[in-house]
Amino acid sequence: MASTALRGAHIKDALWNATACARAYYAPLDGDADSEVVIVGGGYTGLSAALHLAELGINARLLEAHSVGFGASGRNTGEVVPGWSVHSPAQIDQRFGIERGNAMNQWVRDSAALVFELIDAHDIDCDVTRSGWLMPASNQRRLAVACAKHDQWAERAANVSMLGAEETRAVTGSEHYIGAWLHRDGGTIQPLSYARGLARAAAAAGAHLHEQTAVTALRQSNDGWTLQTATGSVRAKRVVLATNAYDTALNPALARLVVPLRLFQTATTPLGDNTARSILPQGHGISDSRRVLWAFRKDRFNRLITGVTPLSTTATHAQMRAMAQHQLRTVFPQIAAPEIEYFWNGVVAVTLDRLPRFVELNDNLYAGLGYSGRGIAMATGMGKLLAQRSAGTPAAELALPLSPLKPLPMHRLLAPLARTRAWWWRQRDLWEDRT
Repeated sequence: MASTALRGAHIKDALWNATACARAYYAPLDGDADSEVVIVGGGYTGLSAALHLAELGINARLLEAHSVGFGASGRNTGEVVPGWSVHSPAQIDQRFGIERGNAMNQWVRDSAALVFELIDAHDIDCDVTRSGWLMPASNQRRLAVACAKHDQWAERAANVSMLGAEETRAVTGSEHYIGAWLHRDGGTIQPLSYARGLARAAAAAGAHLHEQTAVTALRQSNDGWTLQTATGSVRAKRVVLATNAYDTALNPALARLVVPLRLFQTATTPLGDNTARSILPQGHGISDSRRVLWAFRKDRFNRLITGVTPLSTTATHAQMRAMAQHQLRTVFPQIAAPEIEYFWNGVVAVTLDRLPRFVELNDNLYAGLGYSGRGIAMATGMGKLLAQRSAGTPAAELALPLSPLKPLPMHRLLAPLARTRAWWWRQRDLWEDRT
């Protein structure tokens, strides 16, 4: 029997489902249709692709098995982060060469700006804040990590700065951190509202959206592709697969490019006014520099949100709630007894090198996935890139290189191995905290 920690909660359990803007309903596919491009998946990647294709005047149709934002797009912390999950810009340059590395670093640097541009252009109501994103540090080793990333991004004209201890205390409201790297182009959003806003914008631009429309088969023919559903089919010249970690059956080879990890999110009851004013007073989002990072942000109702990682398949909901409360008390002791009001989870697609995958699976069959915890900005950027490729832009002219379709060896073992690795990293973090 699966652990109660890993069974998975429906999106209805998420804070964001309770506070999102009103949703529009998109009718399931009924009958047969033709499109230039079909997109499978109604998260940020697919919605961004549909919007950008429609704005190019291309007939695009999106098929979502559940509802818009059902997967990780409606379950994350809502931090918009313009940077790689792990890598520094210099590491990207070293691995891919200066020319390609520059293009990749510029792409991820500008990814948050794209999110905010779309929000402005389409008047998306998603509780946006643009105070910036913080990587704070609680000891000298962690501060050195933050400083190194700051310095390299500063060399590449990113809108960044380093904060000393006093400034860090002022913007975080915490004595726990001794310094921070601030990326001023980051921010926070209501993630499910953002997904719903992208869907409205795509539909208004001319894209056809269908919810409750699972694709059951994908077949190639001489003139393109046919996608079969329970209630109809779509013929298309090109197909974009944008299901990330939420589909393993349609293309098993694609699913084996990433490791699906279940992460849990918690939100406190609304903080009192005085306490709320003392914590993240300018609305920053935090992802600190621990090996197993702690992330914090507030929503518009002054709930404090943080995520926790299950370190074994036997972890229980109670244990993870206790982990979240420990994180909250450690960083923000002014919350004497943090009370968890919302507790939910979702699956994150992680790659072994923590870099996203842009893939051509076959002729005119494209995919983007594997954002490793940086999904809002990266997935939005990936959707635009997939739209450009589907519109005929040569792959060599795009910012991200094509990734080889090389399934990870021993794929089924990688998720438990990742949890073991996270457990070890957490022990090292705890030892550093104690010493």
